[in-house]
Amino acid sequence: MSVNIYTKPYHIFFLILPAGISFGFTAVTLPYLLTQNGFSVANTAGIIAVGASASLWRFIWGPITDLTLSLRKWYIIAVFTCIWALMTLCFTPFTSNGAVLLTIIVFISQFSANFLMVPVGGLMANRIEENKKGRAGGWYQAGNLGGMGLGGGAGLWLSTHYNLVLAGSVLCTISILSALVVFTIKDFHHKKVSGVWNEFVVMGQDILKMVRIPVVFFIIIMIAMPIGTGAASNLWSAIASDWKTDADTVALVTGILSGLVATFGCVVGGFIADRWGNWIAYLGAGMVCALVTLTMAIFPMEPHIYIIGVLAYSFGMGLINAAFTSVLLFAVGKKHASTKYALLSALGNLPVVYMTAFDGLVHDRFNSKYMLIGEAAISIVFVIICIYTLHQMRMRNFLLLRVD
Repeated sequence: MSVNIYTKPYHIFFLILPAGISFGFTAVTLPYLLTQNGFSVANTAGIIAVGASASLWRFIWGPITDLTLSLRKWYIIAVFTCIWALMTLCFTPFTSNGAVLLTIIVFISQFSANFLMVPVGGLMANRIEENKKGRAGGWYQAGNLGGMGLGGGAGLWLSTHYNLVLAGSVLCTISILSALVVFTIKDFHHKKVSGVWNEFVVMGQDILKMVRIPVVFFIIIMIAMPIGTGAASNLWSAIASDWKTDADTVALVTGILSGLVATFGCVVGGFIADRWGNWIAYLGAGMVCALVTLTMAIFPMEPHIYIIGVLAYSFGMGLINAAFTSVLLFAVGKKHASTKYALLSALGNLPVVYMTAFDGLVHDRFNSKYMLIGEAAISIVFVIICIYTLHQMRMRNFLLLRVD
């Protein structure tokens, strides 16, 4: 009798939620508290950018995950490491004199959250049916962005109304409860060849094979471009005062409401990727994000514009993040999936780092409107470039090949 090794796409939502909570705490709660404690927007953006840069090192954990313990065991280790890092951050003083220490703790916190994502990528590649990977990508990003809503919204509200330690305790408890779903998923052990060196050789050959496929090479370039990076979402709480928005509104909008809207956007984005393809889903969502920021820059800087703009931006981020995951699952195949997924997802976070720093610098040099216009203009230019490139590749039948 055959055994069903596949899991439901929505299980991925719960697996990734702890990482999203950590990201949200750093992207929303931390910037608000820093600016309230005398940090400039540029300094705040710098600290957040260093934290975001931890995603670039995600590729280190890929080979370790594939060649050592099972994916479930690595996931459990990652969850507890992530929780420990978040609680450590809650006990770190938010003072300008301790900026260096704070930056280090933020980096460790985000490194832990990124470490958690590696085994989840491997489980998605091997425990989700091919025709459901778009939806799995949607649920993956729904958990990521929904967790950011919890980590940011609930974290900010609890921090400002009670204290930071309580906020961290509540968020860590939610993370533990969510992570328990991993025990309902059949574990995955990589099939090893003889010798560690041979393992690395085979893995290297598999990665090179993936990169040499034209459509995968295009994907690698595309995800490194500043399309729908969501960089502005890292600074919404820090620049909320420009729209005359109070702390409670910021907490509600950037937290719970953004999480709900982003979650819905992720589910829709996953459906679009399965129904109409990855290219329409990814580039279309990138254009949505650009038009939202451009529109937000044109309208008067009033609280209701801030609310509508942030929520619309969150929906666009949900769309593109679901498409991003679906594109990566298309590219990596199943062999050494954790390593390849970690490599590509780490590269895909590069634009978040440099665009967050870019947004902070443009804001301090000019203002919030120019920051949004700059982010939108850059994204639109690169969407057009990708559309033209895809057209040329389709004419040469380069879009028909992929990794096994």
